[in-house]
Amino acid sequence: MNRTRIKICGLTREEDVRTVIEAGADALGFVFYPESPRFVTAEKAAVLTSAVPAFVSTVGLFVNASAGEIAETVRKVPLSLLQFHGDETPEACHEAAALASLPFIRVFRVKPDTRSDDLIQYEQIYRNASPFFRGLLLDAWTEAYGGAGKVFNWSLVSKGIGPRVVLSGGLSAQNVAGAVSELRPFAVDVSSGVEAARGIKDAGKIHAFINAVRKADETV
Repeated sequence: MNRTRIKICGLTREEDVRTVIEAGADALGFVFYPESPRFVTAEKAAVLTSAVPAFVSTVGLFVNASAGEIAETVRKVPLSLLQFHGDETPEACHEAAALASLPFIRVFRVKPDTRSDDLIQYEQIYRNASPFFRGLLLDAWTEAYGGAGKVFNWSLVSKGIGPRVVLSGGLSAQNVAGAVSELRPFAVDVSSGVEAARGIKDAGKIHAFINAVRKADETV
């Protein structure tokens, strides 16, 4: 059975962290972008991650932060992976990852005129730029940074890159099974799709989302 990894992002409360872990998510995401409604300070994230068990990843989302700022956050928070969601260049991503001694993923915000080849080329640029690069997270384009809760055109994700990407953008328990069945991504990432309000997760939606992914995995 193919096992799609699941990341729940934008966690701000201890009870939501416990729910996500108990539900069986593989990774927890924490937003270190002050303009986000899901922003947490390094001090708050340190508390939220203090009870995360072994083999559950903790991911820090950054937007145009300096390498020094990221390294300072990593000194306070036990992160497993960095996620760059701004205008960071390949060189900037490598510098920050090297200083923090952590691998990273790069967000690609898919525009209406994006082509399938663009994804492959973008991935190759980052792979060539840094040994810390681990893959792309695909999200829908929006003028604002951070997720917009919108679905992009999944047909752009070719079979050549699909099994390596993290799929995000407008996912919920209602559509994630179709996305997993169609694209077979390595992982899926959700935030607003499992919320009762911004930054406040809904336990029922979290369990429904994870169950939908697991059922889709069983079809292969």
